Amino acid sequence: MKKIIVTVDGLSSAGKSTLAKALAKKLGYVYVDSGAMYRAITLYFLRNHVEWNDKKKLQNAIKEIQLDFRVNDRTGASEIHLNDENVEYLIRDLIIAEKVSEIAAIKEVRAFAVTQQHKFGAKKGIVMDGRDIGTVVFPNAELKIYMIADSAVRVERRFKELYEKNPNITIEEVRNNIEMRDYMDSHREVSPLKKAADAIELDNTNLTEAEQLQKSLALAKQRIGG
Repeated sequence: MKKIIVTVDGLSSAGKSTLAKALAKKLGYVYVDSGAMYRAITLYFLRNHVEWNDKKKLQNAIKEIQLDFRVNDRTGASEIHLNDENVEYLIRDLIIAEKVSEIAAIKEVRAFAVTQQHKFGAKKGIVMDGRDIGTVVFPNAELKIYMIADSAVRVERRFKELYEKNPNITIEEVRNNIEMRDYMDSHREVSPLKKAADAIELDNTNLTEAEQLQKSLALAKQRIGG
């Protein structure tokens, strides 16, 4: 059976990762979280006090970054490692979310990440989510899904996720963060968030996880021919 590339792009907290992980599992494909890559780079920059507005210091910092995904033997989940350290949970903090859109908009950072993503997709059989995967990284992907959801629903989802780690967080902080990220992602000069012309829009405002997976799996099987 032939293998394809599936891209899942869309707005912040629209459920891209949830769908992409589940779809990869059902298809027996590799799941690649491109957002985790940018978050890991952001973590490295913050930890090491990188002055990313200084081009030379930026380029030197990028040379020190190694990213890869490894399967957690206990959970079966694909988790990102930064220079051999599992940072899957560290990168989900709000402080990373507040800076990741700014750092992801840097041309050199995106070039580095896209080169890594091309390597992951060389043999196909992957599901990758992000914001420019179907438009820039894999413009010839066999299936492109673009996810949207009502703003209030996205805020509530993100709040629940962050509240488990930080009970002091407010829903207003989360709303402001999502609005900021939506604007920055859509207006950045390099690889802005936009729906690919051949992408299929999936509004999951009123869908369960099982329902969105069922719809997406049917689309994938049509492309695979099975």
